[in-house]
Amino acid sequence: MFWNKNEQSEKPLVKGSSFPHSRKDYRITPEGVVIFAFVLVAGLALLFRTAGPLAPLAVAVYFGAPLLVLALMALLPRWLFMLAMLPLMGIAVYEVPGFRGLIPIVIVVTGALIVPSIQKMEEWERAIVLRFGKFHRVRGPGLFLLVPFADRVAETVDLRIRVSDFTAETTLTRDSVTLTVDALCFWLVWDAEKAICEVEDYRDAVILSAKTALRSAVSRHDLSVFLGENEKIEEIIRAEVDAKTTEWGITVQHIELTDIQIPESLQVSLSRVAQAEREKRGRILLAEAEVEVARKYEEAAAIYDRNPTALNLKNLAVLNEGLASGNSMMLVPNSITEKLEGKDLFGLQALGKIEAKEKAERTAGQRGRGGQAAAPKEKTE
Repeated sequence: MFWNKNEQSEKPLVKGSSFPHSRKDYRITPEGVVIFAFVLVAGLALLFRTAGPLAPLAVAVYFGAPLLVLALMALLPRWLFMLAMLPLMGIAVYEVPGFRGLIPIVIVVTGALIVPSIQKMEEWERAIVLRFGKFHRVRGPGLFLLVPFADRVAETVDLRIRVSDFTAETTLTRDSVTLTVDALCFWLVWDAEKAICEVEDYRDAVILSAKTALRSAVSRHDLSVFLGENEKIEEIIRAEVDAKTTEWGITVQHIELTDIQIPESLQVSLSRVAQAEREKRGRILLAEAEVEVARKYEEAAAIYDRNPTALNLKNLAVLNEGLASGNSMMLVPNSITEKLEGKDLFGLQALGKIEAKEKAERTAGQRGRGGQAAAPKEKTE
């Protein structure tokens, strides 16, 4: 097999693009090989009937020459190569003792021509058949025949959905931020004839169109749009690429942004902005909560103003909570003590009277033991 070394070593210019393939006019199929073997065996049986038993060397050449040509055809599937190999194979068979005549040559050449003539496409494949260099028809799926030396399969097109990755190299956004974006393109071929006849390499054409559309979208929008509205950018790119590829029989189904790279210095700035925004939201929420609490206090104050008993119960509840915690000392507002003064809600006044009475009794006893005749008059409050 011959090829250009420089051409093979050259890297593709498109990310995700495959290397260029050499030209193929056909491909060897298992069905063609089976029919080829059947023709050789049937031809050998015919030779046994017409010419009698053959020498082992003749049988070896009879099978060996076609198999060698078949292997070379698999390596270099070109009609031009086959046109050069068939005369050599015929001469080799003709020169073998016992193979005098045209019958062995016809059998071997016919079998060799049958192999590339039988082609098969899978369910998702379509073959573009050219006849004498002109578009003939789209064949497949299944088996079909090629006219030797006249028809060739120019290209096999896969109709399944494909995924291609591409990137927009460092590009400035509308707000002058350097941005690198990686994306995926989901696309499929719905017209194999247009994809082959309208554009030289439809794979690279789709990727390059998507790359150009992505770069254009980056330059027309701000960074905030890429960070917060990916769906909008994806739809803009998809519509722009699909408008181009529809003429080639290709549909772009979806564009997906996979990675957005921004400079490190800008990442630090964006981090600070995000932190400041979070602090701002936290303070706003706290202020809103204080406003809501103030409104509730206002409503409660209006209720307590209309109902003093409820306010007293609230004061008692505050004192009860303090006493329930087991504290021996409580600090309460003067307003509470003033409102509770004179009402003896906790029995403090009664306790004071009892203590005063006991104190007076102790004082009277002490005076009696001293021999004083007159008892002091008890002071009552």
